[in-house]
Amino acid sequence: MTKLYQKLIKSVPSEAEIRKGLKKAGSMSSKIPDKRLLMNILNVIDLTSLNTTDNKSHIIHLTGKVNSFSGRFSNIPNVAAICVYPNFVSVVKEKLTVKNVKIASVAGAFPTSQTFRSIKIAECKMAVEAGADEIDIVLPVGAFLGKDFAMVADEIRELKESIGDKHLKVIVESGLLGGYEEIFKASTIAMDAGADFIKTSTGKTEISATPEAAFVMCKAIRNFYSETGIKVGFKAAGGIVTSADALTYYYILHSCLGDEWIGNSLFRIGSTRLANNILADISGTCIQYF
Repeated sequence: MTKLYQKLIKSVPSEAEIRKGLKKAGSMSSKIPDKRLLMNILNVIDLTSLNTTDNKSHIIHLTGKVNSFSGRFSNIPNVAAICVYPNFVSVVKEKLTVKNVKIASVAGAFPTSQTFRSIKIAECKMAVEAGADEIDIVLPVGAFLGKDFAMVADEIRELKESIGDKHLKVIVESGLLGGYEEIFKASTIAMDAGADFIKTSTGKTEISATPEAAFVMCKAIRNFYSETGIKVGFKAAGGIVTSADALTYYYILHSCLGDEWIGNSLFRIGSTRLANNILADISGTCIQYF
């Protein structure tokens, strides 16, 4: 492992520091969220469809909703991205007409990361060739738990190289790693290997995003930035459904990383149900738009 990794890994936050940090983040929130803040949260959402039942018609319908969003909600910013399986990227690319909404694709044998590396590389390349702006991969959790950290880093580095200047989001699958030190290590390995974002989870495991994992990951981002000057983004995903859920992660990120990380260039939340619930809270009425 690199000298940078060896230096950064010494800064794992203690449980006391995590509790203190979450308490500080909680103190920043208000009982009644500001509508402008909710609009900003909507603008960091990766509108996600990653279902076994997905088909072309469903993805066309979802993309159409994004295209017509501003016509329905003229004073509210659109979502940050549409996130789909690789085989649907070309559909989104063909149908998406609005500007400033990215096309994101999971790839690299999502959600298990269990296949040949050459297949992972090919899938990432194919997703980019089909029109993806961003690629979400899963860190090889099995290799990480087996302490083959060099293999994990090498694979992330190769996948990043395979997609050129497109953004790579690395999912650490925090709920499977077993502890805060492991989450910090996985986050640091991913960033040191070239990740543009680190992401909590696939949403396909029993334990997905948690405030504790988010705090640890944001501290890893802060330490990495302090050493390198490189800003790595943070994405929370899995089980984030209500405005209150989303605001929890917003305040954790804000307290750890500050205003520079608040926009969708460095902060994302993966969800679809969340978008409808935020729209409902902004308007004060039930909305099932997406």
